[in-house]
Amino acid sequence: MTTTDPRTVVVDYVEAVARGDLDAMTAAFAEDAVWTYPGDLPLTGVWRGRTAILEDFLGQAGGLFAPGTPVEIQLTHVIADGDQVVAEWTSKGTTLHGHRYDNACLGVFTVRDGRITAVREYTDTQHAERTLFSGPAAR
Repeated sequence: MTTTDPRTVVVDYVEAVARGDLDAMTAAFAEDAVWTYPGDLPLTGVWRGRTAILEDFLGQAGGLFAPGTPVEIQLTHVIADGDQVVAEWTSKGTTLHGHRYDNACLGVFTVRDGRITAVREYTDTQHAERTLFSGPAAR
């Protein structure tokens, strides 16, 4: 049986991201979910719908890392209150340009009927810009 407990839904989703389980990631979102990403980056925006979130936003983000290298996602804290869940995680990896990406991220998730319906993500966008979107790392 699939859980509808908001905290468990979010923990299961972040763990699915960490292991690269696209089926579980897809199942975690409501069809009309919305993800808001801050800042002034190519990834910045409001992503509407499960397909846009998974393919256009998260797919684009995953493509910023060096092929064949792991992106390490580690859930560090979770706080839940009703249908709102605040999750903190770290993301680490080697970018396409050879930079070391090591960022703390926080998402405010809304979960209804066992599915994620909204996410507002907060992260160090200056670090993201410097490592994900700048030129090759100095040798």
